[in-house]
This record gives sequence, structure tokens and C-alpha cells, in this order.
Amino acid sequence: MADHSAKTMLAAHFAEPGGPEVLSLREWPTPVPGPGDVLVRVAGAGLNQADTMQRKGFYPPPLGASPVIGLEIAGEVVALGEGAPAAMLGQQVCALVPGGGYAQYCLAKAAHCLPVPEGLSLIEAAALPETLFTVWHNVFERAWARDGETILVHGGTSGIGTMTIDLGRLFGMRAIVTCGSDEKCARALELGAAHAINYKTSDFVEEVSRITGGKGVEIVFDMVAGDYVPRNLACLADDGRHVTIAVQGGAKAQVNMVSLMARRLTMTGSTLRPRSDEFKALLAQEIAANAWPFVEDGQLRPVMDSVFPLAEAAAAHARLESGEHIGKIVLEM
Repeated sequence: MADHSAKTMLAAHFAEPGGPEVLSLREWPTPVPGPGDVLVRVAGAGLNQADTMQRKGFYPPPLGASPVIGLEIAGEVVALGEGAPAAMLGQQVCALVPGGGYAQYCLAKAAHCLPVPEGLSLIEAAALPETLFTVWHNVFERAWARDGETILVHGGTSGIGTMTIDLGRLFGMRAIVTCGSDEKCARALELGAAHAINYKTSDFVEEVSRITGGKGVEIVFDMVAGDYVPRNLACLADDGRHVTIAVQGGAKAQVNMVSLMARRLTMTGSTLRPRSDEFKALLAQEIAANAWPFVEDGQLRPVMDSVFPLAEAAAAHARLESGEHIGKIVLEM
């Protein structure tokens, strides 16, 4: 087992941006906790599309964050910074972090940690923070989701998609999802989606209209942007809300503002990583109060695709970028 008092540790990192193959194990300085920090001996680190963007050189870490990739971890707290609660020492936690996850040790703000309950493995726990924080903030806080509503989610079998299906179900919502194959559509239905549309063989705008009897959905949860935006808006019911969290299809969109006004639509979006520590701490409190009880009683679990050892981070990235995964990929230390 790695020793947190040692000056160095192993991390999966890259010297120059590029494809998955640039990731390799290297020695890295063991981080030292500052005020409000805890040092976590990492058991697992979840993968996210933001990680692949960072590896390609398109998504630099925020000021002051570790340059090592990795936005979510789970493990044991082995050291405390000034002001971190003494009770956390030795505790098993999962946490949202601004970077540094692909390593034997990682710093997290004590206020950004959630306790790992009995019955949840640390590997599963590592797959929860990024999707849970993102979905909670965007669907519930920004899109004002409420029970009885229907949400359209693109990428229904992604980490974000599967979390949206699950959380939505627990809060009395129906999810219509889009997927890129019939196999993925079948899996999304197994996971609890009300409807799954193969976007390669059907027009999702027509399908949503048919499924909702022409009414449309209350919320569209969008990771594509670009030319999907006008089609997404066509899927919305009057007073509908459109929330964007990624721009995989392009950063610019054309919107008919007359239609937006006439139908009283709301468009919003957010990125989580650059938000302040205070904001993330408040979000962690919201999740602890509202969503975490479902984790504690076993009703909310991440959909797991695969687990790779830290030394095979390159293969894990290749799996994520293949688009063949269903649910979350986690690196095991």
C-alpha cells in the first residue's frame, strides 16, 4: 500500500497532449493538504469526457488545481489540512475534485466530500460525484424539474444519461432518451427510461412529438448543442426548459427568438469545474440532504461499465472515446 508520508506517488499523466496512448504511469509529488483540505488515499477514480478533453489539450485545469487528470474519487481520508473536521480522519469518502484524481493520493475539500455508506464499494462510489453533482445542479436547480414531468436526455447510456434516468425515476419523472444503437436503446429501457429513441434510424423530434401526443417535454438535457439546439427546442412543451452542459456537436446554435418568446421557453446551461469552492460546498449539502439518502438505502447506484487498473488509464480512455460503454468507467488504484 502506498505511503502518504512519502514524497512521491504514482499518477497517470501525460507529457504532451494527444491520443489515449500519451497517458502513462509516472512519479508525481504527493500532495500536501492545505486549509480545509483532506488527503484521500484513492481507491477509485471515475472517468469523464472532460478528462479526454484535458488530455487532448482543450480543457486546462482551473488555476491552482492539480494538472493531473481526474474529477472524482473515492477512498480513505489519511491526512487533514487545517480546519478540516477531525472526525473525517480514517473515513471513507467520495468527492468532486478540480483535478488530481488519477493518482494514489488526491486532495479534496472536506466540504466537497460525501460519506461512503455500508454496502457501496469504493469503486462504485468513485463513479457517483461528477454525474450526481452535474445532474442535480442542472436538472433540479437550473431546469426546476418536478415530479410528473418528462425529460429528454441525449446519450441515454452515458454516465450522465444513466444518472438522469435513475435520479429522475426516484423523483417521479419520466425520461425519454436518445442512443446510437438498438442495443443501447434496449439497455436504457432496462435501466428505467420510459422511451428510448435510436437517433441514427429515427428523427428524435418526430418521435418525441409522437410519444408525448404532440405536447412535447418539459425539459431537454443537452450535451450536444450545435445543430441539435433548434431540434431540441422543437421538442419542448410551452414553458419548457433547455439546459446545456456540453457542446459535443459545436458551440454555436441558431435560435428562433420569436418562437422562444411565443412559447415562453427558458435556455440555460452551466459548467461545474470552474465554480467556486463555496458553490460546490453548498451543492454537496443539497445532494447530501436530497439525493444521498437514496444512495444510503441502496436505491441509487451508478451503472458500471468497466474497471481498469491505474496503469491502464490509456485503455480506459480508449474505451470512453469508443462510445461503446454503457454507464461509468473507473480506474482502480
